[in-house]
Amino acid sequence: MLAKARGRRYASRMSICYIESPVGRLALEADDGCVTSVRWASAGERAAEEAPNAVLKEATRQLDRYFKRKLHRFDLPLAARGTDHQKRVWAMMREIPFGETATYGGMAMALGSGPRAVGMACGRNPLPIIVPCHRVLGAGGKEGGFSGGRGLPTKRQLLAIEGVVLL
Repeated sequence: MLAKARGRRYASRMSICYIESPVGRLALEADDGCVTSVRWASAGERAAEEAPNAVLKEATRQLDRYFKRKLHRFDLPLAARGTDHQKRVWAMMREIPFGETATYGGMAMALGSGPRAVGMACGRNPLPIIVPCHRVLGAGGKEGGFSGGRGLPTKRQLLAIEGVVLL
């Protein structure tokens, strides 16, 4: 999944930065001017002394706005590595509007796939939050799973930020 945000170009080199967020400490990684990963940082993981590059500064700004409920759609250049099926699932997740949800089964039908394959692609999403796998639920609005942060409590927290309350 490659994207260029509104014609902007960012410097080409690998970079990482760390941010504190309501769902824990996040590590943001970029390469070739594209965000490649958002992950929960492990204990003791430290930032390099260098300042984050331009795309990571912008990702940090947009994530901060997202957590304050002021940003509903990310506009960042992304480069996620995965299979063609995973990339199709991730592209579909980006189309789920802020504050809304989809189901594994519904996405599977639209993609001509199976719910389990969609769930596996969600679990391998290298860009959680930006590519909102937390918005994908099981049948009947059940939580399903979540591979980031503290698991399901983190999924519930992200959905709550968007005003979605699970029953």
